[in-house]
Amino acid sequence: MITFIVALAALIGGFFIYGKIIDNFFKPTDNPTPAITKNDGVDFVPLPTWKVFLIQLLNIAGLGPIFGAVGGAIWGPCVYIWIVLGTIFAGGVHDYLSGMISLREGGKSLSEIVGEFLGEKALLLMRVFLVLLLILLSAVFAVGPAGLLKMLTGFNVTILLLAILTYYFLATLLPIDKIIGRFYPIFGVCFILMALGIMGGMFLNESAAMPEMQLANLHPKGDEMPIYPLMFITVACGAISGFHATQSPLMSRCLKNERLARPVFYGAMVSEGVIALIWAAAAVTFFHGTDALATEMNAHGAGGVVYQITNGFLGEGIGMILAMVGVVICPITSGDTALRSARLILSDWFKMPQDKIKNRLIFALPLILLTGIITQLDFNSVWRYFAWVNQSIATIMLWTGTVYMVQKLDGKAYFAALIPAFLMTIVTVTYIFYAPEGLQLPLTISTPAGLTCAALCLIQFWRSRHHNEELGMRNS
Repeated sequence: MITFIVALAALIGGFFIYGKIIDNFFKPTDNPTPAITKNDGVDFVPLPTWKVFLIQLLNIAGLGPIFGAVGGAIWGPCVYIWIVLGTIFAGGVHDYLSGMISLREGGKSLSEIVGEFLGEKALLLMRVFLVLLLILLSAVFAVGPAGLLKMLTGFNVTILLLAILTYYFLATLLPIDKIIGRFYPIFGVCFILMALGIMGGMFLNESAAMPEMQLANLHPKGDEMPIYPLMFITVACGAISGFHATQSPLMSRCLKNERLARPVFYGAMVSEGVIALIWAAAAVTFFHGTDALATEMNAHGAGGVVYQITNGFLGEGIGMILAMVGVVICPITSGDTALRSARLILSDWFKMPQDKIKNRLIFALPLILLTGIITQLDFNSVWRYFAWVNQSIATIMLWTGTVYMVQKLDGKAYFAALIPAFLMTIVTVTYIFYAPEGLQLPLTISTPAGLTCAALCLIQFWRSRHHNEELGMRNS
């Protein structure tokens, strides 16, 4: 229990201390935001701050801080370290950068931001990569809830998937304040209450002995499943997530003041880190270790694990309701905003305004169709590929933020983005060289490959930086 409390305190402290440091680098102003200057009644709509925060939290969370944290807990309490450090120094920075840069660049989507600061080739790559990620995520966040609903209701899974995809279509198409702005804050509160209820259940349950930190790999398969790089990718959204960078621009188009960026963007990521910490602790606590947790994951998947935990700690009635909210409603609400982000990326790409419904239909219909096709693939394979693509996009966003901070901010502020960008490059490249869904090479080859790629990125960054400095000196 002491380890958990220390980790929780560190996350909260990180928001107030490191989050403030990052905010100070940007020196927020009272200049009008895109929500005011570009109000179109569809995507650019000023909303109350508390609504923007809850929508942001719900959008970025979904299954991530639950399924990812439960999966990461199979390695034992050492997962707490990555959740805490990743959230404070990587995920929080990443989310703040993607939101604040979008605010200052007129509400641009992630692909356009990357293109502006990393060049035309990066722009094309990110447009394709992001649309792929968002479709994958929407499919994952439809299949997971449909499977749990089938378990709870006995309904045909195909009918449930069609119902979810129909909802996706409507939420992607309608103005942001019609469905998302009205109902998502309510679901956001429920999501928070669900995590707090699980935490209370752990504290009050006398038979639940929360394990303390062990700096060891407790995965039942041992060395076959090394902590690095597998755990870092498995936890995904609970520490850092490229998907968040696609969602932050949605809310940058609704935020009324730059000074609200830290509580909304950095604050939502810390909140997600807290939720991930709770679920990781709950998983190893409820199953009394990693062996039983891994057995249950193999037998019934992460959805079955969550269902057992909620019922065990909160009782069958309340547990079922919270499982419905946390593993059904919340993922669906992330899936639809993922497709909404894809629509906006495509609209920016093809320079097509979205104030008319026929223009929105041009993008929404094929996105829904592709999502439906991917839902028919194996869930576990899709999740693993999503997790890697997700972290790769987070890495690209951090490099983009590094370049932005060099060009737009004073001093050495860019190191706050440069360091996590460098480390995440090592992790993502090592993973795709090592993982079963990747090249399946040994760590003795995969790790040097990751280090080499990160070093090359760093060298290119320094060369570009010095080149820009020389141009600046000549122009002056």
